[in-house]
Amino acid sequence: MEKRRIGSSALESSLLGLGCMSLSTEPKKAEEILKTAYDNGINYFDTADLYDYGTNEEIVGKALKSVRSEVLIATKVGNRAKDDLSGWYWDPSKSYIKEQVKKSLQRLQIDYIDLYQLHGGTLDDPIDETIEAFDDLKQEGLIRAYGFSSIRPNVIREYASRSSADSNMMQYSLLDRRPEEQAFEVLKENQVSIITRGPLAKGLLSGNYQEKLSKHDEYVHYSKRELDLLLPKIAEHFQHRTLTETALLFNAAHPEVSTIIAGASSPEQVLENIKAINQSPLTREEIEVLKSITKADGYTQHR
Repeated sequence: MEKRRIGSSALESSLLGLGCMSLSTEPKKAEEILKTAYDNGINYFDTADLYDYGTNEEIVGKALKSVRSEVLIATKVGNRAKDDLSGWYWDPSKSYIKEQVKKSLQRLQIDYIDLYQLHGGTLDDPIDETIEAFDDLKQEGLIRAYGFSSIRPNVIREYASRSSADSNMMQYSLLDRRPEEQAFEVLKENQVSIITRGPLAKGLLSGNYQEKLSKHDEYVHYSKRELDLLLPKIAEHFQHRTLTETALLFNAAHPEVSTIIAGASSPEQVLENIKAINQSPLTREEIEVLKSITKADGYTQHR
């Protein structure tokens, strides 16, 4: 599988990464998915301290322990669980970040985190203090690189220009092209790679899109009626490709994108996504067709 460098770091990520949030909490089932991904070319695994309140990190760390030196383990911090685990609240403070990295390392059973990410970001953050925390952890050797995770152009602008972050994770797909308006340009200017999430738009851009359509009244800028018309139209235009293939390769067409994160609930789904990303890249003509029939509307908030 193609690999791309994340920002200016030494991290070389498989173009397709595995999003671990939806993994089963049953270790054997989760391990089967993780091992299938690794055995078939995926080296980037994305988790967070909030997922299942730490259990996800434990499962990921244990499953990948035997191949630790060959994989990139990415996790996140900032969403602070309430004491009774009834929810969480936002805490981007330096003290919290430096405290939690040690707990993530323990749960993952590793000595360092390859990519440590701020799990969000707002303009009310103590931004310089937050950045300082990540810079300290990098100097201490507890993390190899760091990034943030925001869809908000105004927040992205602040973090990208004031930090040495190597990545920003954000939602992006054929059905959500909002980042093209401002975010892509800002990140490129600051040599920050884009890690995309939601490339299949909650399954709307997958082989069973008809089933998913029955469960969605709308998606971002699209009404139910618009989705009913658009998805068959994409499938018709690209009969030589699967919808999953078309969607993932659309993300891959952007050189600023280092990693495309897709979750999976079964080994079969992992293999389907891997097969899709390994197909021939979209041609310029194909990209233009996709852009012409999908919306490029920008953000109406977070300017």
